[in-house]
Amino acid sequence: MSDGAHELDDTAHDPDDPAPGPRGRNGARYPANGSRYPAPPESAPRNGSRYPANGSRYPAPPPPPDPSPSPASPDQANGMPYAPGRSPFDGDSLPDLSDLPRLNGAPFGLNNPNRGSGPAVPPQRGGPKGGRRLPPGVSPDIFGRSTPAPPGANPRSAPLPPVPQPAQTWRLEGRAERRNPPVAPVGPAGEDDGEPGAGRLDLGPEPVRRRRGRGLVITLVLLVLALVLAYVVPAIVMSGMLLPGTTVNGVDIGGLTAAQAADRLREKLDARARQPILVQAMGVRRQVLPEDAGLSLDVVGTIEQAPSGLPTPAEVWRGLFGTTPITPKVDVQPAKLVGAVETLAGEIDRSVREGEIHYKGLTPEVVTPRDGRAVERDAAAEVIRRAYLTTTEPVQLPVSVLKPRLTAEAFEDAVVTARRAVAAPFTLTSGTKRVQLPRTTLAAHLRFVPDEQGRLVPKFDAKSALAELEKHLVDPAKAPVEPTYDIVNGKPKLIPGRAGQGVDAEKLAAAVAETIQDGGRRTIEVTLTTVKPRISESEVRALGIKEQISSFTTHHPCCAPRVTNIHTIADILDGYLVKPGETFSLNEIVGQRDKARGFVEAPQITAGRLVNEVGGGISQFVTTMYNAVFFGGLKDVKHTAHEFYISRYPAGRESTVSYPQPDFQWQNDSKYGVLIKTSYTDTSITVTFWSTKRYDEIKAITSKPHSFTDFPSETDDSPDCIPMVGQRGFTIEVTRVFYKDGAEVKRDPTIRTVYRPETNLTCTNQSGTTRR
Repeated sequence: MSDGAHELDDTAHDPDDPAPGPRGRNGARYPANGSRYPAPPESAPRNGSRYPANGSRYPAPPPPPDPSPSPASPDQANGMPYAPGRSPFDGDSLPDLSDLPRLNGAPFGLNNPNRGSGPAVPPQRGGPKGGRRLPPGVSPDIFGRSTPAPPGANPRSAPLPPVPQPAQTWRLEGRAERRNPPVAPVGPAGEDDGEPGAGRLDLGPEPVRRRRGRGLVITLVLLVLALVLAYVVPAIVMSGMLLPGTTVNGVDIGGLTAAQAADRLREKLDARARQPILVQAMGVRRQVLPEDAGLSLDVVGTIEQAPSGLPTPAEVWRGLFGTTPITPKVDVQPAKLVGAVETLAGEIDRSVREGEIHYKGLTPEVVTPRDGRAVERDAAAEVIRRAYLTTTEPVQLPVSVLKPRLTAEAFEDAVVTARRAVAAPFTLTSGTKRVQLPRTTLAAHLRFVPDEQGRLVPKFDAKSALAELEKHLVDPAKAPVEPTYDIVNGKPKLIPGRAGQGVDAEKLAAAVAETIQDGGRRTIEVTLTTVKPRISESEVRALGIKEQISSFTTHHPCCAPRVTNIHTIADILDGYLVKPGETFSLNEIVGQRDKARGFVEAPQITAGRLVNEVGGGISQFVTTMYNAVFFGGLKDVKHTAHEFYISRYPAGRESTVSYPQPDFQWQNDSKYGVLIKTSYTDTSITVTFWSTKRYDEIKAITSKPHSFTDFPSETDDSPDCIPMVGQRGFTIEVTRVFYKDGAEVKRDPTIRTVYRPETNLTCTNQSGTTRR
């Protein structure tokens, strides 16, 4: 051993170390993980050394060297040189060289190539002159302070020294600081110090938390990938076609192209699309044909509702595990649908019947009030549209109930007043002229009806009553004349009109009603007034009446009482002018039929039986006029078919009338006037309209009779029984079609007429007649 060397004992303890323990060759404490190399300090710089306590990255100057020599190690004392790679501390452990200062890339002290070859010499703290010394500024404390071992202790079995404070870095003057990465201390090649893991850096086991986190991330990534594939693969397969599971009224069109789906829908739903729609309301059940209602399956629109293209995840799920029902889209022609609803309403609607008291002869009769009903048009159209292609069961049409103003009890209480009203005639006077208003004429034109306040009041039709009486109160030469046309050589010729004197009908009606209500004298002084024609001559000339637009004739047996009534009403209406936009009402113009104007008793249908009434039989005239309206292209406002079919009338194109209801009304919906001309023979009646033609031709498309019902048979021994010949009931449809310039321009909604069976009635009193 050379002079100046001091002995270091790996079992020595620093008296200043509060926690002695095993230490390595450089005096550092072994870490708790059992590794032979100490763990790097928490705040070590990049070169592995700890910052000094003063906060500087450079170490404080080293303390002055200890002048006292250290005891020599046992190996040196025995004169044994240090083996290469061995330290003078324990003979079998290598120090952690990462904390040693380096010079030219090699640590000072042991085996430094700058010191030459030969046995390793430990650093000297200040030995005798001529000994090897550490470089300037390097303290021997870099190997750790040692404490002499107790006498007789085995240096190999003694406990390790306590871990000193970590070594500090130093800065060589005149050189830039170099930070070298820590390196694992290794001995010379091929040398092993006999401990497991010697020469390798042991970083310890990988943290369990990091392994668990990495496994969770992998699991999530795989799950997301599986979900993406579970959507993408079926979505790609389903794209370009209708979503699988798509159905229309039970027809599966899923997985087909649009063209294939269209073909399948037409094939499977064609028969269903033609089936009639069953509707019912108020005990009436009818069928609506889709073509009549303008309903058809919109195949293209239906398919457009189906999901197609690249499906969404929700659609993929439905395509794999569910169904997608599609409601068929319906093509609607609004005009036809409205027409079909109007046809149904004509069979279901019932006008509210306001009660009234009228007279049969001189006997007051009560017409009890009755609820009315009306199909709700818009709602019914929607019900029919929704029922198409969706159900085969009857659907209920919405119907509103219409209430009358007064109850039946109110009319029963007014019968006494009605009898008193016709107990005596009225006397009408105008200056020296007098005329009596007979009881029968008074009764024929008098009714008791509810007013707006719900009171039952008398209503007298003075205008109709004066038709035969006015000439006795006013000089006929001074009476007003209505302008009109006469037909001469097949062309209309204007007959001028003029103003004149006449009885004020409104004042007369008010005076009669007041006398009936309050009582008093039955002599009334009429008021004369200047009466102008209903239409002026200049207006007549501008009506455009220049050609015949329609004419219709019906036939009847000769010489029956009803023929007299037909001729009478024809005379009243001959030459009547209907202005543009005006609505013709037969009951308003003619009034109640009475004997004063020439009407007689004849059979008419009332409540399913033939009954003699004044004016009976004029329904033939009304039917004739209805057909003139039909083929003249004018608007039908209100007509009512007979309960039973009468063979002399065209089926489905006929109308009845009574007073006050049912009325017959039509509207002149053209911009021209309409002239009514009538003519008759003993066996026929003709009604002709003159105006300006709007259409070249109008045709009636009539179905064959169907839905026949058998007639019942009955007997009646009452004295006023009129026999009836039984015939079956049936249903028939008629459609009016308009043509101009050889092409169809429009058509009206189809009119369906349902005829009840006519009872085969046998009268046992042998006094009846079957003529009507």
